[in-house]
Amino acid sequence: MAFVLSLLMALVLVSYGQGGSLGCDLSQKHMLVGRKNLRLLGKMTRLPPHLCLQDRKDFAFPQEMVEGGQLQEAQAISVLHEMLQQSFNLFHTERSSPAWDTTLLKQLRKGLLDQLVDLDTCLGQDMGEEDSALGRMDPTLAVKRYFQGIHFYLEEKGYSDCAWETVRVEIMRSLSSSTSLQERLRMMDGDVNSP
Repeated sequence: MAFVLSLLMALVLVSYGQGGSLGCDLSQKHMLVGRKNLRLLGKMTRLPPHLCLQDRKDFAFPQEMVEGGQLQEAQAISVLHEMLQQSFNLFHTERSSPAWDTTLLKQLRKGLLDQLVDLDTCLGQDMGEEDSALGRMDPTLAVKRYFQGIHFYLEEKGYSDCAWETVRVEIMRSLSSSTSLQERLRMMDGDVNSP
């Protein structure tokens, strides 16, 4: 499955790469897919939140990295891409399938993949010149550590229903926070009035 996904990503990148570059605009469609993903996560609730209070955890979401105004465009694209990639990976594991309604899970995976494909074109274009400007703290490293903590938590809890419910709520929160970063990216590209 990973090979098929990699092949699909490569085909998309090649098809947009030389012939008709998409640029780095995050279209209104990208934003709508993000909102749809949040709605899907909301529908995926399986347990009432009060049943899982003992499983709540602070995953130390790197809020300042996602919402902070100090990120350059290439860094912001990289952070957003990493968040979407890690979320896709999380909901694409074998252990996630039994936890959720398969129809909703497939729709969420497709939505996250659609957003990743949009960002892949930007990532390839923008990382060249600004990559060296990432500075002392690589923002994508903070995002990777955050998701690593989520994976450890799920393992520690034996991938229980309450653990997945806690993670679902956490991912909703983190993806919701990333919408401000996506809006900033759209404004940086002058794409505010995009259809």
